[in-house]
Amino acid sequence: MTRTAFHLVSVTLAGALMMSAASAVQADGELNLYSSRHYDTDDKLYGDFEAATGITINRIEGNADELIARMKAEGRNSPADILVTVDTSRLHRAKQAGVLQPLDSEVLEARIPAYLQDSDNEWFGFSQRSRVIFFDKADVTDPPMTYADLADPKYKGLICIRSSSNTYNQTLLAAIVTHEGPEAATDWARGVVDNMARPPQGGDTDQLRGIVSGECEIAVSNTYYFARALRTQVDGVSEAIEGIGWVFPDQDGNGAHMNLSGAGLAAHAPNRDNAVKFLEYLASDSAQAYFAGGNDEYTAVKGVEVSAAVEQLGDFKADEIDLSAVAENLATAQQIFNTVGWK
Repeated sequence: MTRTAFHLVSVTLAGALMMSAASAVQADGELNLYSSRHYDTDDKLYGDFEAATGITINRIEGNADELIARMKAEGRNSPADILVTVDTSRLHRAKQAGVLQPLDSEVLEARIPAYLQDSDNEWFGFSQRSRVIFFDKADVTDPPMTYADLADPKYKGLICIRSSSNTYNQTLLAAIVTHEGPEAATDWARGVVDNMARPPQGGDTDQLRGIVSGECEIAVSNTYYFARALRTQVDGVSEAIEGIGWVFPDQDGNGAHMNLSGAGLAAHAPNRDNAVKFLEYLASDSAQAYFAGGNDEYTAVKGVEVSAAVEQLGDFKADEIDLSAVAENLATAQQIFNTVGWK
């Protein structure tokens, strides 16, 4: 699509969302949103949509897997119009559970990069985060520059990383399977296990804390956990953050692995038209800024400014592998984790 055509889509969307009060009344109604996101900026995101359209958003929040199970149990009687959640693996599980439906939207096709869309248009990514390598600048003078390097024996006993049950690690390994094949991915996972400084434990922030405490010298974490510690006080990280360096891996190869927050149209959405309006709204510049900024993430739509904390991480080459294809290798990734004893 040309830059001019892209601009026209953006302007058209913006105009539709900034309708007059009179037309807003005509578009009144409800929207039932099932969401596993819990960020203060989402209140502004939803409020702007309600003000622009006259559509009232009813939110049901909870754990992603619980929401998916609830939608499946509700079946055709489900009030859900939209599911919002994080990570490719959870969106894939929602698709596999049959709780989403395909959506053809010229706005979403134009605004959201193809690699951040489900192959059947059952989900779309609206923000991104990168899974990168962090290290102790005082002790590590030759940090890993690629994901493959994490399996290099020279880093034995130095690495902190989360468990195999973690969705971020599952999607990362599934991406490696997609790029390199199961055999190479198995060798990599086995090498990382051999290099672990401790058994997997805690969340991404705990991996960063491991660097500060000296339990490990290298850690793998999503970018937004580090950006959050730059922006606000995160105990065990922020006070020593100047001593932590970072590497966006594979800059001479595929690029840094990206994951997403996304949403899809519920299979039995009772307010389908309103749901489509909301999903298209999430692709607007203003909504992108709120949606990504609320969790210190990168926007899905290129050209939209990121938060100041994220900006500090600098420019990098992102892996633009089709995340829909990656999702198809999630089961293989889990089998590999089990095979190599990644707890």
